[in-house]
Amino acid sequence: MSEALSNRLRVIAICWIAVAGAAFCFILYRHTQVGLTDGTGRPFGDDFINYWSGAYLAWHGRVGDIYDWNLFHAFEAATVGADLDFYHYSYPPVLLLLTAPLAFVPYVPALFLWTIAGWLCFYAALNAARPGRATLLLALATPAVFVNAIGGQNGTWTAALLGGGLTLLERRPVAAGVLLGLLIYKPQLGILLPVALIAGRHFRAITAAAVTVAALVLASIVVFGVEPWTAYSHNLPVLRHLILEEGVGVWHRMLSVFVFARRLGFDVPASYAVQAIAALVVAIVVALAWWRDVAAAARNALLVLGTMLATPYLQDYDLVIGAIVVAWLAGISKGGQIPRPLLIAAGLILIAPFVAALLAKLTGLEYGPLFIAPAFVIAARAAPGKAPPRAVVV
Repeated sequence: MSEALSNRLRVIAICWIAVAGAAFCFILYRHTQVGLTDGTGRPFGDDFINYWSGAYLAWHGRVGDIYDWNLFHAFEAATVGADLDFYHYSYPPVLLLLTAPLAFVPYVPALFLWTIAGWLCFYAALNAARPGRATLLLALATPAVFVNAIGGQNGTWTAALLGGGLTLLERRPVAAGVLLGLLIYKPQLGILLPVALIAGRHFRAITAAAVTVAALVLASIVVFGVEPWTAYSHNLPVLRHLILEEGVGVWHRMLSVFVFARRLGFDVPASYAVQAIAALVVAIVVALAWWRDVAAAARNALLVLGTMLATPYLQDYDLVIGAIVVAWLAGISKGGQIPRPLLIAAGLILIAPFVAALLAKLTGLEYGPLFIAPAFVIAARAAPGKAPPRAVVV
């Protein structure tokens, strides 16, 4: 990348940070019009109301209310002092353990703690993936970070766990496995992790991840009982139908192959078939890359990009991890110069949360895979065709 282009990108990033920061403050202010809402059913902190309410109810003896939609809605409405749209708790009970600190902090301060702490963890993972002067700027200017913040979502936390776990894999496999195991609260983004870790013979990390998952599930049953898991399993098919298969209210924010097919007119079974074919193809590519002696940056980027193409459920805020992918992609460039195709592919990943949603609104179609696939192809081409397998690590 030329110095002139680098300077232009730096100026654009700084301008974007200023605009996004002002917009974030304005949006929060708008969500105080009627109680802690915007007057049309959206609360202060948006989806954060779900995380805070779930944690509060779980740790104040009302865990049974969390997966009861009517009781949960009534509690959330009482929290913000006004009626709300349909907000719900769509996560497994293990997240109630991980978000326990939220239960003991008032709602508004908890939102800022959640947002700031999540960003700091994400920044630490990004800096570990590719230290440098531009890292802080990238961490602040990534559009998905803004989308995640205004939505009160978990994208920064997910990016920290997935990106941090993969970055630590070679040096500290047990710690990496623990971080990856914590992703059990969002299993759709761990869909290819077993494929990659087994192909790469990372058995210490696999063991650590499995122990972490088992410990979290067991602890949630010990603390809350089995009933929340039963209620969660009953709610899941309904939520899958409404949110994923029908896309009620959120289809334009989806970026998956499944929703791409649905918006083209495929029915649900055919869309799942298209998604399954895409998942199989990328799984094979990821497995081959992790089996061979591929540079860590290339195989990590390939795994995350492949996951985006393999999972049927992918929303715009999930692309916070895209910043770490861009850092890995920059690491596979040779001679310190980033080729133009790689630069364009990285740019597509970064702008996807905004541009894909806008195009979806304008056309009624969904374009997410078209923003992700170019980077996946470039990462796959960076993998050597032949290389000796790495030694097994046990």
